[in-house]
Amino acid sequence: MHIIKQARWSPYWVGMGIGVLSWITFALMEKALGVSTSFVRAAGFLEGLVAESHVREAPYFVKYLGTAAEPGSVWDWQFSLVIFLVLGAFLAARLSGSVCRERVPALWVRRFGPSVGKRYFWAFVGGMILLFGARLAGGCTSGHGISGGLQLAVSSWVFMIGMGVGGILFARLIFGGKGGGHV
Repeated sequence: MHIIKQARWSPYWVGMGIGVLSWITFALMEKALGVSTSFVRAAGFLEGLVAESHVREAPYFVKYLGTAAEPGSVWDWQFSLVIFLVLGAFLAARLSGSVCRERVPALWVRRFGPSVGKRYFWAFVGGMILLFGARLAGGCTSGHGISGGLQLAVSSWVFMIGMGVGGILFARLIFGGKGGGHV
């Protein structure tokens, strides 16, 4: 079977590929591989449509969007990466024939019921908490997990360990102890 059509790839080969991509990114663009800055720029751009003076005066947005005298770009290679991550995931799922149609996992249904809205709401809340923690540590989940980890950045290792421990503890809390009756 051709590798592009495989539903699952070796995590070792994928990890090496991400590592090589990180080297290329550092060498050619002098930037770490990550995507959350794109969301900060997009949020600043959208907020600037209704409150431009606020965005131009906020140090956080100025850091990523520049000033009126020296404006920065919203669309850059990281923003392109975000777009192509989504397109690539969609294409990979279609080519491999492994498109998952499960909107609410069985474990969630047994514990909280079949509500798709409730599942999506709490998934969004969890993602926002995770992203807040990553930004608080000075990066994003992919930036800490990939680039920061490769550079042995203390904040990245603290974030990744905290994410793992927090995930385990929270899963035990919401799904119950000892195995949680998993599927």
